[in-house]
Amino acid sequence: MTLAVIQMASQADIQANLATARRLLEQAADSGARLAVLPENFAAMGRTDLPAVGRAEAEGAGPILPWLKQVACDLRLWIVAGTLPLPPDDQPQARVRACSLLVDDQGQRVARYDKLHLFDAEVSDARGRYRESDDYAAGERLVVVDTPVGRLGMSVCYDLRFAELYLALRQAGAELISAPSAFTSVTGQAHWEMLIRTRAIETQCYMLAAAQSGEHSGGRLTHGHSSIVDFWGRVLNEQATGEAALTAARETAEQNAMRKRMPLLSHRRFTTPRIASRTLE
Repeated sequence: MTLAVIQMASQADIQANLATARRLLEQAADSGARLAVLPENFAAMGRTDLPAVGRAEAEGAGPILPWLKQVACDLRLWIVAGTLPLPPDDQPQARVRACSLLVDDQGQRVARYDKLHLFDAEVSDARGRYRESDDYAAGERLVVVDTPVGRLGMSVCYDLRFAELYLALRQAGAELISAPSAFTSVTGQAHWEMLIRTRAIETQCYMLAAAQSGEHSGGRLTHGHSSIVDFWGRVLNEQATGEAALTAARETAEQNAMRKRMPLLSHRRFTTPRIASRTLE
């Protein structure tokens, strides 16, 4: 079962980003991928009108959601659509959230995860200060869902710093975890690989870390280094910079055997009831 992660250097031009994403997804599908993960903000990186973009999509007047359905159908590919700004399904006039959608190979939405942890931080780069909460509202629930390549837990970027979320995903049955991201160059150099590999090791899951890489609108620099990491913390495929469609195989029998030899889940002395009790897809 082949997995894929996509690395991009998205800009403010949505149509150009969608064209690039399609080309890279085609490469992943041609390599045999059944599921591919796009990076955070794959379609609208650096835009200053995210609420308007999100409202247009929710009203059926935007280009991103129709594109996503069409590409998934054309390529017969399950896609984790990085993130895009969308209001809650039942509150179309509410603030947008950083929403990661999973669509199946028929173009149907299977799951929605809204980023739980928002990146409000000071970083020693040219921008200096990041406040995602100015643009987004935080999500409220954990999402784990069945796919043809295994049971998928969903996360986004800054979530990686909060181990309790990943332990809750494992407790909910996750076998692989998506982590579309846009780590800054500074924080990525310090912590990106360490966090991805640690989350893989502690959950005994495959980590699908699709990243933004390079310079974006407004001068923001992102770290790149998209990777697929297995349940033992081994980096199966990685690319430091530039566009990429990276693939690797999930070894299901080996993963299951290792979990039996080292049953971390049954050895845990602490739980995360506040998160783990939340609704699952």
